[in-house]
Amino acid sequence: MKINPHLIGFDIDCVVADTMDAFIRLAAENYNLVVTPEQITRFRVEKCLDIDPVIIEKIFTHLLKTPEECGLKPMQGAVDVLTEMADYSLLNFVTARPDPDPIAAWLHAVLGPEVFRKVRLAATGEHNDKTEYINDMGLKYFVDDRARTCIQLAGEGINAIVFNQPWNKGRHNLPTVNNWLELRALW
Repeated sequence: MKINPHLIGFDIDCVVADTMDAFIRLAAENYNLVVTPEQITRFRVEKCLDIDPVIIEKIFTHLLKTPEECGLKPMQGAVDVLTEMADYSLLNFVTARPDPDPIAAWLHAVLGPEVFRKVRLAATGEHNDKTEYINDMGLKYFVDDRARTCIQLAGEGINAIVFNQPWNKGRHNLPTVNNWLELRALW
C-alpha cells in the first residue's frame, strides 16, 4: 500500500505522543504506583489496572492540560518522519482531546516552529467524532491506536490504519503499523 502523504492524518496520543510512557512515569512519580506496559491491555486503563479511578483521571487530566510540564515525549521516530513529511505536505492531526491549545503548544515545542507552520490540528473532544474532521481535511487515511475508532472510520469509508499498542491487539482485522519507520514506508 502506497499512500499520498497529503491524504493521511494522525491521532496524537499513543501515535505521535508517547502517552503510555508518560502515564506510567506520572503514576510512579506522583502516586508511587508501579505500572508496566504489559498491564495496559485495554484502551480504558481503569478496566485493566487496579488503581483508583480518581487517580487515573488526575493523571490524564494533567497530561491533557499540561503535556509539556508532564514531560510528554514523542513516539520514537515520530519527529524525524513528520519533519521529513512537512517538506512536501501538511501535517494533519485529529485528536479526541477537548482543548487543542495545550497539545498544539507541545507539537510546536517538539516539532519546532518551522515544521509546526505545516500543522493542521483538530480537537474533537470525543473519540467517535473524528470522521467529520477527517473528511473536512480531505483525508483518505487515518492512523489511530484506538481499535474502535479505526473500525468506525473504516465503516465510514476512511482507510484506517491501527498503530499497534497492547490494548488494540486482537481487537480488529485492519492494516497495522508498529512504529514510525513502518509508517514512513507507506509513502
